[in-house]
Amino acid sequence: MKYSVERTPHLDFAGQSYSSEYPNLHRYPATMIPQLGVQILKEFGIDDGVMLDPYCGSGSSFTAGIACGITEMYGYDLNPLAVLITRAKFTRLDPDLIHRAYRALRDNVFEELKQESTAESFIPEFSNIEYWFSPEVIKALATIRCHLESISDEGIRTLFSVAFSETVRDCSYVRSNEFKLYRIKPENVLTFNPDVYGVFFACLRRLRDNYINVYLRNLNNARVDVKLGAYQPNSIQHNVVLTSPPYGDSRTTVAYGQFSALSNAWLGVDDSRQIDTKLMGGCVVKRLYEEGVIAPAIMQIAADDMRRAYEVSAFYVDLARSISAVAAGVKQGGKAIYIVGNRTVKQVQLPTDQFIAEQFEAHDFRHVITYQRSISNKVMPSRNSPSNKAGSTGTTMHSEYIVVCEKNVRSPDLSQLRLF
Repeated sequence: MKYSVERTPHLDFAGQSYSSEYPNLHRYPATMIPQLGVQILKEFGIDDGVMLDPYCGSGSSFTAGIACGITEMYGYDLNPLAVLITRAKFTRLDPDLIHRAYRALRDNVFEELKQESTAESFIPEFSNIEYWFSPEVIKALATIRCHLESISDEGIRTLFSVAFSETVRDCSYVRSNEFKLYRIKPENVLTFNPDVYGVFFACLRRLRDNYINVYLRNLNNARVDVKLGAYQPNSIQHNVVLTSPPYGDSRTTVAYGQFSALSNAWLGVDDSRQIDTKLMGGCVVKRLYEEGVIAPAIMQIAADDMRRAYEVSAFYVDLARSISAVAAGVKQGGKAIYIVGNRTVKQVQLPTDQFIAEQFEAHDFRHVITYQRSISNKVMPSRNSPSNKAGSTGTTMHSEYIVVCEKNVRSPDLSQLRLF
């Protein structure tokens, strides 16, 4: 079955970015712009109830939900850095306590510098750390982390840790504006000497002000509960799911794991370099996904490269399992809104939008509409290697699909009624 797709230029938001209306507290790959979420929620008249985002990333859907008046929201993500960023945005904190904590942290850090003490116990243990950081940067980051850990208020510590994560990336040897771990050229390493403390406190001031002036101001009575892990059905039933799931596995699509690896390591996350294996499609299956609308594309890939077909199949196995869980957590009459891209592997375009509609219909939903929009405003690699051959590249996706499905409302079973 072919599910209808409607081209919608008004959802392109040409010339706009995330920060056009909502400042970023932290960079994150392939984020949905909140303006899109706001527009979709308004078009379907969704302004109350309970929202779920099972792959919440840095929290764009919650920004949209709050703008539309939704006050109860739940999010899940497998990446600790994503959970940290989202909690920082949507935890209500006292501005006076933030300012006091900022001054105390600044004074404590600079007092330690005068004593020239070290905080070696706060240096993370991961291989080739000096490949990514100079000894001076390692020492400075450990000093900052030491004093971050001494902040007793968990919410403030979380907020400040977001600035620390940005500092980790800015003061590493990772190339600027890259999501994957590519080191700067050897000749640039020799002259790279960042002022770690200056970078951190400048970032912290900017983050503090954006949180207080934008995110805190808009929180009002909203409650956002974010958990680390995969969503599983529970006692809470949701009126709407608004989410932008991964377009494919993290290793070969958007590099969530690599982007987060150094930050997660410095924030004390165990196995920070293994995040990719925990994300959707991270564990390769040894069978092909041979059911439904996605099967012809996978068979075409398998004819060229069986290993890649197994990798692609693993992603759709995990996505199908996740949709089954999400579907169980939606109320009758509730809507699932998935914003996705159809990636290309081995010159074969994968109809992920059609797959999502098909999966929801298999779980007692009906497909309402799929909108197609341009994604010129989403930060993603401009080119990739769909054939995995050296020197062979192709442009990445330029369209995005907003798949809207609604859970069927069942008629009451009148046979069980007793007449008196």
